[in-house]
Amino acid sequence: MRRQRQAKIVATLGPATSTPEAIRALFEAGADVFRLNMSHGSQADHRARYDVLRGLEKDFGRPIAVLADLQGPKLRVGTFRDGAIALERGQDLRLDLDETPGDETRVNLPHPEIFAAISPGTRVLLNDGRVVLEVVSCDADHAVTTVIAGDELSNHKGLNLPGVLLPIPALTEKDRKDLTFALELGADWIALSFVQRPEDIAEARSLVRGRAGIMAKLEKPSAITSLEPIVELSDAVMVARGDLGVELPPEEVPGLQKRIVRACRQAGKPVVVATQMLESMIESPTPTRAEASDVATAVYDGADALMLSAETAVGEYSAEAVAMMDRIMKAVEHDPLYDSLSTAPEATSADAISAAARQVTETIGAAAIVAYSMTGSTTLRASRVRPEVPILGLTPRIESARRLALAWGVHSVHTEDAQDFIDMVNKASAIARAEGFAKSGDRLVITAGVPFGTPGSTNTLRIAWVD
Repeated sequence: MRRQRQAKIVATLGPATSTPEAIRALFEAGADVFRLNMSHGSQADHRARYDVLRGLEKDFGRPIAVLADLQGPKLRVGTFRDGAIALERGQDLRLDLDETPGDETRVNLPHPEIFAAISPGTRVLLNDGRVVLEVVSCDADHAVTTVIAGDELSNHKGLNLPGVLLPIPALTEKDRKDLTFALELGADWIALSFVQRPEDIAEARSLVRGRAGIMAKLEKPSAITSLEPIVELSDAVMVARGDLGVELPPEEVPGLQKRIVRACRQAGKPVVVATQMLESMIESPTPTRAEASDVATAVYDGADALMLSAETAVGEYSAEAVAMMDRIMKAVEHDPLYDSLSTAPEATSADAISAAARQVTETIGAAAIVAYSMTGSTTLRASRVRPEVPILGLTPRIESARRLALAWGVHSVHTEDAQDFIDMVNKASAIARAEGFAKSGDRLVITAGVPFGTPGSTNTLRIAWVD
């Protein structure tokens, strides 16, 4: 099954999309990568969904990527005696370590590390910014705050501390258990939530040990101060606009999104734009015009993939949301004003070959670029230069084929290892015809590394005719 677009779609699975029929509908509508949100659902739920996806993979003969999204150190308040309170501007609210249910005067905050990091004047945001507190005084086990903006506050609502670098690990005990489960399951990508510093990526990499790609979710302003090192250490990046939009003024988020996308493009790392892309489609069969424009802008900016969250996890129009995103993407990519934003090659043999492949393709009018790679790294470099034709990513490793499903312009194919150069050219020609990328008489531009089977050895470019 060939997609008629270059950008990819990530769909989140949840209660609304747990059956084989619902998951199949998402795939047929255009989903390329499926997200298992470890913040919700049991491991048994995730395993059942994973098994359905691998069954679809066999049915359609197309590698499908699975993204396991770890919850991360999400900060939340405790409980209230009556389940919720109403806060008014000007009143005081005490935050403390006492686990007793709270009331209008105090509430448990079970995170001692927060009290070590805040100081008088610190702003505390609760319930996605609907409640704003300002710290008046604090010590090691409590803080007295004044309500700046009031609203209802109920049990276990989330907490944000804009501009505060918290001394907390990137992986909680739950995350470590979920990570072990996800790796044993066979997840292709691991998303790290609330990344703050490059060390967070390094810690995860020491645990993953190459068994999956690591995707850094940028949703804390503190991460932006170390944007380039975080991008460098990550295998992919997600612009997680939910918490980022809570901790930053709304007017700053669009520019920051562009900055992150540009940094990832320069580094050749896949970048996903997420959160509220088509949120009205949770309850409506059509998006707002603003949402359609938001999706289009991310594609114009050069994002590799866009992600649907609640739209597909709990929405009433899950498949319709995927189909709508698919149509918007195709419309943008067929727009004469669309520029695929080629990036200047770095001084490496793989980049030199990839840039040359793009130029040769344009010069001779080739139907596709075929990138033959063990790890997929060369295929990602081909994606980085944003050719005008599709990239057929051939690899003898199913793990590499699945990870490449996230990358812009790449149609990944799991194939047998090539015995020699002639065998590789024959495989490329046959697969290009079978997958609908070329017909008899078309030309292909093929990149590969010789000797075969050596990761990172891309050194060859060849033009081949399709029989």
